[in-house]
Amino acid sequence: LEDHRLNPNTKDGGEHEKEQESQENGRLVADSIAEKGQKTCSGPGQVSNGYPSTSPQSPRDGAGAGTDRGSTPGTFRTLVVQQTSLDPPRETWSKKMDFLLSVIGYAVDLGNVWRFPYICYQNGGGAFLLPYLLMAVFGGVPLFYMELALGQFHRSGCISIWKHICPIFKGIGFAICIIALYIAFYYNTIMAWALYYLLSSFRATLPWTTCTNQWNTPNCTQYLSTDLNVSWTDNSISPAEEFYIRQVLQVHLSPGLHQLGWVSWQLALCLLFIFTVVYFSIWKGVKTSGKVVWVTATFPYLVLLILLIRGATLPGAWRGVVFYLKPDWGKLLTTTVSMIWMNGNLYRQITPSIFFSLGPGFGVLLAFASYNPFHNNCYKDALITSSVNCLTSFLSGFVIFTVLGYMAEMRQQRVETVAKDAGPSLLFIIYAEAIANMPAATFFAIIFFLMIIMLGLDSTFAGLEGVITAMLDEFPHLLARRREWFVLGLVCVCYLGALSTLTYGGAFVVKLFEEYATGPAVITVVFLEVIAVSWFYGTTRFCNDVQLMLGFAPGVFWRVCWVAICPCFLLFIIGSFLAFPPEVRLFDYLYPFWTTVLGYCIGVSSFICVPSYMVYHLVTTKGTFKQRLLKSITPEAPGSSGPQRDTIVITNAV
Repeated sequence: LEDHRLNPNTKDGGEHEKEQESQENGRLVADSIAEKGQKTCSGPGQVSNGYPSTSPQSPRDGAGAGTDRGSTPGTFRTLVVQQTSLDPPRETWSKKMDFLLSVIGYAVDLGNVWRFPYICYQNGGGAFLLPYLLMAVFGGVPLFYMELALGQFHRSGCISIWKHICPIFKGIGFAICIIALYIAFYYNTIMAWALYYLLSSFRATLPWTTCTNQWNTPNCTQYLSTDLNVSWTDNSISPAEEFYIRQVLQVHLSPGLHQLGWVSWQLALCLLFIFTVVYFSIWKGVKTSGKVVWVTATFPYLVLLILLIRGATLPGAWRGVVFYLKPDWGKLLTTTVSMIWMNGNLYRQITPSIFFSLGPGFGVLLAFASYNPFHNNCYKDALITSSVNCLTSFLSGFVIFTVLGYMAEMRQQRVETVAKDAGPSLLFIIYAEAIANMPAATFFAIIFFLMIIMLGLDSTFAGLEGVITAMLDEFPHLLARRREWFVLGLVCVCYLGALSTLTYGGAFVVKLFEEYATGPAVITVVFLEVIAVSWFYGTTRFCNDVQLMLGFAPGVFWRVCWVAICPCFLLFIIGSFLAFPPEVRLFDYLYPFWTTVLGYCIGVSSFICVPSYMVYHLVTTKGTFKQRLLKSITPEAPGSSGPQRDTIVITNAV
């Protein structure tokens, strides 16, 4: 008996596949081996989830079954068995570092640079690090570890994986894909702004350092380190602020969300270039994106190190560092800060929360881990990448606040007055102005905005790869051989959806998506995900899966976090958001009440997939209501919903 796996991508495999299309699995074909001239190659068998078994089958197994002593003495009948994979082999990472850099690049995004330092000093400076670490240990890392293990064991995207866990929760996967599209609609626009700054930096005098441009107003106050006779007042507006608001965003041409205005063609071209880079980085899969992240994930650390050294040598840098790290325990325990904790932690993109910085619930970790070898140590990967993410946020705080201390020294103001801006404004106004006052300003501007683009590209690669993997795994026969075209269509949809953020009032749209489209929906999705895995699939079964992969089961700490701590923590945040909706403001524009209603509708539009699919699954499943409900929460057996990944096909018998 000779057992081997036929690769459908090879020439011989294609010929045999065509011959077997009209035959049922297991049919005996009485052809002579000599007449067929078939070439066979031995190889290992495979376990039910598609991975190679740890040891190949022994040639002695079935030796008696493969030898048939006929009626004629001295003659034998030989049975040749082919193990044919009906699905193409799953793509894998070329190197382990490709996976680690991709996960780090996804976890370390723009929020680590602009939001963590801001929210840190707003919540008590160094005292904030204690609750930050508690959230990391009991909230973010356990869920991060859980998603890596799920994706690696089941080798599926965020949609098809649920048939192996709890079929009735499959709507979670569709909700994740919609949320990823919403993120792509606005997140890449921020990179388009950075690209505009980058292109504007290739000149001797940076355009946001002077007040003699056509977009400047009479309140523009040029305040360089050499302008000693100029005093800064409350009515003063820096040229960096006017360049950002009036030239890049052109917000002054839009009265608000009710009248966005025309699309800025400069930003439209910048965003087109960004999406072009994204497409050619992910169109072939992790084989190409895994190579690109060697640049996009490592370059920001080089720039952060350069900026840290430069910032530490600026006059007044120590003021910013002291303000950043000095603990204020009283401020941390006030009611206002408690409210910030209740509401602010809802957002991955705009808060420093370790939970959203790591990003469970976006389908990315499931997708990335699904391309890992079966016995890869995902536990170690989770600890490494989460630690790198936390340290990067902490390092970014020094990079930002050394410069803020320098700005406060130059303006002769308090650090908290200079650091009043949050979000992108902290980068595109305050930091851009500080760079303009440094020697070799052009060089530092170029590397800084190039770093911003690199940070954003990593997260975009990951977010779209989560959608692509989910759709290709769910519809393999339709999309598996058309990946390039599907990715092109997805990128085009994201670009068209982002056009509203490129208008004169596009910054208002970006803020609306940040506040409502992602945070509440993702929190709810992650809550249902951990409930489905821990309570329906079962913590014991999940830990047995992990032990099968890694050789050891998760400890009591991880079990308690998955079963009790994480669900309670997430449920508390959901209730806090519903009870205390945030007041949204951007520049001088206070979002009216109807925008809050619109924001909730956008958030619900993705989450509605979960209950909708539950109803659909119960209606379409056969049997009594009790039987349908039981089947809906029971993992499907391999091959119950279609052809198994690997089947035994008898192709030749002599």
